[in-house]
Formats: sequence, C-alpha cells, structure tokens
Amino acid sequence: MSKIIKKAKSAPKRMNSNFIKTGIHGLDGLMDKGIPKGTANLVCGGPGSGKTILGLQTLNYAASKGQKCIYMTFEESEDRLRKHMRDFGWSPEKLEKKGLLVIKRYDPFAVTRQVEALLEKAKGELLIDVNPILFPKGFKPDRVVVDSLSAISAAFVGKEETYRIYIEQLFRLLENIGATSFLITESTDIPTKLTESGVEEFLADGVIIVYNVQRGNTRESAIEILKLRGASFQKKIVAMQIQGKKGIVVYPEHEVFGGIQ
Repeated sequence: MSKIIKKAKSAPKRMNSNFIKTGIHGLDGLMDKGIPKGTANLVCGGPGSGKTILGLQTLNYAASKGQKCIYMTFEESEDRLRKHMRDFGWSPEKLEKKGLLVIKRYDPFAVTRQVEALLEKAKGELLIDVNPILFPKGFKPDRVVVDSLSAISAAFVGKEETYRIYIEQLFRLLENIGATSFLITESTDIPTKLTESGVEEFLADGVIIVYNVQRGNTRESAIEILKLRGASFQKKIVAMQIQGKKGIVVYPEHEVFGGIQ
C-alpha cells in the first residue's frame, strides 16, 4: 500500500428511505445515497482487517436507531462479541434488553447435517425446502450480519454442490424477509479472488473489501466499495483506522494509490 495520498471531495449526503446508512461516517461518505435497503452485501478481508468490527458497528448503529438487528456468528462466541462491543463503548446488553439486538451462535456442522438430510430425503433433487437459518420466534430483522461464510464453507468441504444450494437458499431467505444483510467472508490480505466458490459474489448486490496490508514492521488499513447494485458510489480505495472508542473510522478524502493489486 502506498503512502501517496490524494485529496478528493466526498459525495454529497442525501436522505432516502430506500437506502440505509452503515453508521460508519466516512464509509457512508463514499456513497451518494447509501446502501439500497434489502440488499445482500459481502464484506471481504484478511484476518484482523476489521470485518467483525464493521459488522458489529453497523448493527449497533441501526439498533440504536430502533431497528431490529441480528448478528449470526458461526465462529466467535456471543460473550466474546459482546465484549468487543463494550470495548468500543457500545452497550449490547441494553439493546438486547429492548429486543433490538440479537447475537446468536450457530453450529456450521449442524447446518451441513441438516442440508444433507434434506437432500437425501429429496433424492438428489436441487429444489429442496431448506431453512438456512432460524431467527428467534417472532423476530423479523431489519439488518443481519452473517459471520462468516468462510466458516460455513469449511463445514461443506468436499461437498461443493451442497454448499452452493445452501448459499442460494440463504441469499433467497434474506431477500424474502427484506433485511439488509452483511455477509462476512475471509480472504487474503490483498484478495486475488473474493470467495472459493465464486457463487457468493455472483449473488451479492454489494461488495466491500477491507485491506490490512503489512509494510515492513507496520500494517496499514484501507477500505473499498467494489460493487453496489442500484446505487452510485466513489470507486477508490481510501484510508481506514480502528480507533479505541470509535470503532472503524474511514477517511474518504484520503485516497490510497499503489501497492494494492
């Protein structure tokens, strides 16, 4: 990642009920109106790049505005995620008590067994009735984070077709309930491809890439909106930091050139 930085004007901010804000001020500044409501968006990046924080931060923002949010974790425990939020000065327990935030852990191998059983029952038919995830009874979320597709994929190793069917059903469910979703996936620090199967980025409406690149003895962070169907956005890679009591801070006026291929 180059140290060369260019000044650029942020896109004008507009309010529109058909779009949502992430609550990450600088990231929202890269978009003309915001993220189209009800869309599915991949959040890609290497280990430690800030993907989980981005997911928690946007849910904390939305829940604080009265929206119903669920963080679906297939890796970290609920308590560890709550601790992450408290470390940034957020109050997950308060939002949970109000019924605005749910943090729920799922077993990816249980998901695999469920899908395989349904496929066996359907005798190999591709059109099967899979319920990819179970929301708490009576809870219809406005915003969803799935962390992560990589953990789900790992549970389907050697069963690529079964995984593809599951992922298609998952995207369909999120679309049908009208939730705006952020689906986290692990990649290399500088992604050469976003996912192993390729089906996720095909189905996704938006793609956000978070970079965490080592240069010498330090690491530099940056963020990019690669794709956003139905919305205009600034096509550039910009500087990003994770700050103690703020979470992710994006600098849309600081464009980073070079070093990211």
